[in-house]
Amino acid sequence: MTLRRMATAGLLAAVVAATLGAVAASAGGPRPPATRDQSLRALAARSGLYFGTAVDAAAYADTAEPQYRSMVDGQFSTVTAENAMKWESLEPTRGTYNWASADAFVAAAERNHQQVRGHVLAWYSQLPGWLSTGIQDGSIDGPALRALLRKHITDVVTHFRGRIWQWDVVNEAVSDPWETPSAIHLGGNTGSLKQKFADLLGPDYLADAFRWARAADPKALLFYNDYNIEAFGDGGPGDKTQFVYDLVRKLRAQGVPIDGVGSQGHLSTQYGNYDVLAVAETLQRFTDLGLAVAFTEVDARSLTKNASDPAAAAAGQDLNARDQASAYNYHVLLQACLMNRHCLSFTVWGFTDKHSWIPGWFKNPPEGSGCLWDANYQPKKSLRTVQGDLFMGGPPRVAQKPRR
Repeated sequence: MTLRRMATAGLLAAVVAATLGAVAASAGGPRPPATRDQSLRALAARSGLYFGTAVDAAAYADTAEPQYRSMVDGQFSTVTAENAMKWESLEPTRGTYNWASADAFVAAAERNHQQVRGHVLAWYSQLPGWLSTGIQDGSIDGPALRALLRKHITDVVTHFRGRIWQWDVVNEAVSDPWETPSAIHLGGNTGSLKQKFADLLGPDYLADAFRWARAADPKALLFYNDYNIEAFGDGGPGDKTQFVYDLVRKLRAQGVPIDGVGSQGHLSTQYGNYDVLAVAETLQRFTDLGLAVAFTEVDARSLTKNASDPAAAAAGQDLNARDQASAYNYHVLLQACLMNRHCLSFTVWGFTDKHSWIPGWFKNPPEGSGCLWDANYQPKKSLRTVQGDLFMGGPPRVAQKPRR
């Protein structure tokens, strides 16, 4: 092609592109907002995914900080109460429920047309003081604890019947490989509250918890929820993901009404973590059992000090590398979710570093900076990565029907 013909062709292509753009704009009205200016809710809707956050009730109610509430209301299509629906919050005094905070949370979600993930029904942690003390001192034995758990699940699920999309029915029921004994098992360290909780209830409590929840609400999706199950290991006795997989496979085979598995997705950039395909393959193995999956508590924290000296400030280049590593970890989990049509929702455990649980929990060495927005509500690389991934999207989701 001659230079003149090339120039003419290039000019024609430019004119056609400009004309098509003008036609599209005039036919469809004004151009949509730039990707960076669209809500996570809107971007996720492109592929039918629900994008959510955990909500700090105090921050949401704080009139001195309206930005927190406006972002919860506008950015997200599903919400999880950070603490308002836990046993210690709902029944601080034995036999007396305090529904106020949880009711307000659910009502706000309904006003904003948001789905609610109920968190959590059966968990050894954040129990009311009267219950944890009774377990520790022996005044509450196995049959008594079982009766209390059944009543709690029935009361709570019945109270919110028809208003909760997904319930975390059983949470963090299995051990970690660094606990004693090291082989993964129901419970935790020998002698811990986690182990006593499991021992008193016995191994059948998981199946019964799902049955009690289903009896109280036939339409809610019922999940098992845990951390460090994003990818399979070697399949041996220390492989937590394999243990959970075997556990839920057995429950399904027994006809237990479990609908899904929630992978929390609490990651840290100081570890190797996973690649997209390893996580996608893990999700696929769970969905091949007939289960839905969801990422339920995602964050990607980093060391905030010098890695070799927690008392010294980190170098700028190290902080920059950690910022990019955090964005990559969000990308890995979100891409894996988008690749699986049965991955229904992706929830971050808080969206601003200002109200993050991480610094208060990971102190030695200090960690933080795990959210999509910084403490001043400014977007981070993690947010821009997530927005880009959502814009590219994936296949439409397949709605999960509750198992009877």
